[in-house]
Amino acid sequence: MPGDGVSRASAFRMSAATRLRILERYRNIAMVGLSANPYRPSHFAAVYLIAEGYNVIPVNPREREVLGRKSYACLADVPVQVEVVDIFRDPSAVPAIVKEAIAVEAKVIWMQLGVVHEEAAGRARQAGLEVVMDRCIKIEHARLSGGLNLIGLNTGIVTARAVPRGRRG
Repeated sequence: MPGDGVSRASAFRMSAATRLRILERYRNIAMVGLSANPYRPSHFAAVYLIAEGYNVIPVNPREREVLGRKSYACLADVPVQVEVVDIFRDPSAVPAIVKEAIAVEAKVIWMQLGVVHEEAAGRARQAGLEVVMDRCIKIEHARLSGGLNLIGLNTGIVTARAVPRGRRG
């Protein structure tokens, strides 16, 4: 979006079809920075993904448990194969997370909205990982699977006209 300081012209842009393939293929998602605070975006995304059948693995050294799931201090501590590393951290933390993701042989680095790190993305790609940057995994899943109505965005009304007074529910 203009003026938000994030470049949409990244060399790491990928098609919607590729993002959908990732979401359909991989089920184990390590959420780095997942918070137990229900008002944080990471928490909301995790609740949604769990409801959609994904195995969401909290990775946050500040948390013992999130959503009834053990939280791990780092990716190396996760006892199952991590397929997608979903990053809810400041861009400055991304290079170290990518290094960990490469070490645990993850398949995908997914950086959330506003998280962009071209250099780390390049390292991930060189190591054979797919990279999604500056996209919310929850929004992408809902959008690409036709599930935006699950979050109340499908009102059944396709118009820009105001609803006449007296007809509002």
